[in-house]
Amino acid sequence: MAETLTSQTVALIGGHGFIGSALMQRLLQAGARVKVISRRASPTRPLPEGATWHTVSSSNVDSLQRALSGADAVVNLVGVLQSERAQPWGPAFDEAHVQLPKRLAQAMQTAGVQRLVHISALGVGDGAPSMYLRSKTAGEAVLRQASHLQLTVLRPSVVFGAGDSFVNLFARLAKYSPFIPLATAQAQFQPVSVSDLCTAILHSLEHASTIGSTYDCVGPEVFSLGEIVKLAAQASGHPRWVCPLPDSVARAQAWLFEQLPGTPLLSRDNLDSASIPNTSSAGHMALLGVAHPESLRDNIGHILQSA
Repeated sequence: MAETLTSQTVALIGGHGFIGSALMQRLLQAGARVKVISRRASPTRPLPEGATWHTVSSSNVDSLQRALSGADAVVNLVGVLQSERAQPWGPAFDEAHVQLPKRLAQAMQTAGVQRLVHISALGVGDGAPSMYLRSKTAGEAVLRQASHLQLTVLRPSVVFGAGDSFVNLFARLAKYSPFIPLATAQAQFQPVSVSDLCTAILHSLEHASTIGSTYDCVGPEVFSLGEIVKLAAQASGHPRWVCPLPDSVARAQAWLFEQLPGTPLLSRDNLDSASIPNTSSAGHMALLGVAHPESLRDNIGHILQSA
């Protein structure tokens, strides 16, 4: 049975990012009110009517509980791609993917909120090759153990759209480099558009039949990473030769990036994640209201023009 989002209040955990910004607009268009919950200070630019900003300490259950008060549903968008190496996973992965879900489940119970759509990642599993994927697996398990939650889990492949940090990153690299040395050039991805992912999230919120289920969120085409980079370079007006790096060189390059200050452009854990196909043939998008997923190939020019 479908439920309308009109006059519902939806809290977005980590709602300040690329996906969160697009989702906020879609929720407002659907008639919902939106609470954007973030560790960041409120932005200087005012939010659209119907949206409010709530700065919280994500390490504090009470802070989360106060921000969630009055919400009808929650969407957890928090995810990080880099962390120091550790067993079973690095501290940043542990905080964002495992400890935050634990605190979120507690805060939701105290606030009396049951409905949760959790954005995980394609390729999770206990035997997954990377810290990133294993920590995402543990986060899903934490939420499934919280019996008070009405949980839907979405597992997207890499997400593309205007303002993304994936296609646009490669377009920028092509602008400044005569060729692109590329690690894991043969890695397989099935990119999903941010618009289609937002549709899947809204569908999940509107249909109680999705509670208790897990869905893969992918686009219609499978690409190698090398093919995606070539598409981005061509669409940006700077076609470039992509030079695949041998695995040994790629890992040495990633190790070097890890030693530099700031967030590394590439880590060894990223290489580990890319060692398995980031694809799905499950056909779940049609179950989530997306009959014809958007094509990266057909939309890449628009993505770069809108950046």
